[in-house]
This record gives sequence, structure tokens and C-alpha cells, in this order.
Amino acid sequence: MNRRRPDGIDPVARTRARRRALQAVYAWQMSGAPVREILAQFAHEQAREHADLAYFEDLVTGVDTHLKDIDEALLPFLDRTVEEVDPIERAGLRIAAYELRHRLDVPYRVVINEAIESVKKFGTEHGHTYVNGVLDQAAADWRAAEVSAARG
Repeated sequence: MNRRRPDGIDPVARTRARRRALQAVYAWQMSGAPVREILAQFAHEQAREHADLAYFEDLVTGVDTHLKDIDEALLPFLDRTVEEVDPIERAGLRIAAYELRHRLDVPYRVVINEAIESVKKFGTEHGHTYVNGVLDQAAADWRAAEVSAARG
């Protein structure tokens, strides 16, 4: 069965890439290892899982490259400092913030849903509700026209 959309994107491979990126960003946050080492550790597993390796790498390097901007942009929507957010939730928020701000080709609803599902899978019992609340506010600000059009 061909899962690819007409634009060539395989949504299942993208979902796998996002979940692996969440794990990689979490590992990077916890270890402080250089991103290239984290990417090398995860790359061989990506190939076996038939994930979108290029997208995985874009997410992880995008978070690293734009970390200061991402954290500053998230701050108005948080009820604590970025560093005080649970590490899995923080990784999910950083990845989603990168996508919302730098991957305008990905619809905001997809970004939010994928972040929620990833945090549900790897995070605390109610962590996904926090992520949802933060990202709903952020998307309404950062992608106001897209959110307004979707809400009618």
C-alpha cells in the first residue's frame, strides 16, 4: 500500500521522524552532547523504522540552530521558565515551535496534533494537555492568518 501523498510526503514516515526527533532532542537536552553525535546515534534506527530521515535531521538541527529564538518565543505562553518544563514536554514544545515558526509548509493543526501524540506516548500522564494549551496559544499568535481561516 502506498501511503505517500501526491506531494511525495509519507505521513507515517513523518510521524516516525517526529517521534524519533522527540527522543533525540530529549537525549540532547539531558546529555549536553553535540547534536551531530545525537544524530549519529539515532540515524541507524531511523533507517530501520522507515522514517523520514531528512525530516528527522531537519527537526533536530532546526531546534539546535534556532534554540534561543524558540525558547524566547515560547516564554510568553508558558507558566514557568523553559528549563522548568518537564524535559519530554520541553522537547515536544521546542520541536513544534520550530515547525510552527520555520516549517510553514506543515499545517499548524498537524504540528500540534503530532506534538500532542508524541508527548502522550513518551511523557507524563497529563503532559500532553499542557503542550496542547501552549501550542494552541502560540499557533494563534505565530500563524494568526492560518488559524483564523481554519476557525472560520
